[in-house]
Amino acid sequence: MKDTGFTKTIDDLGRIVLPKEIRKRLGLEIRSSVDIYVDNDKIIMSKSNEECVFCTSRNNLTEFKGKCVCQKCISEMK
Repeated sequence: MKDTGFTKTIDDLGRIVLPKEIRKRLGLEIRSSVDIYVDNDKIIMSKSNEECVFCTSRNNLTEFKGKCVCQKCISEMK
């Protein structure tokens, strides 16, 4: 994908669809989380790497094969 911008329209519920090219490039899948914040007049969105891939918890994380898994989910898998 080229580093070009996209113009998207906000729908009636306030949502914006991220183009497939961007989701694929960042490895964003269903239930992936992103961090969103405002910097002056810009909306900044970045991939959130620090959460459990199963339950999205951000507590007591361990990395396994490039993915974060929380201790609770690890114990449930045992």
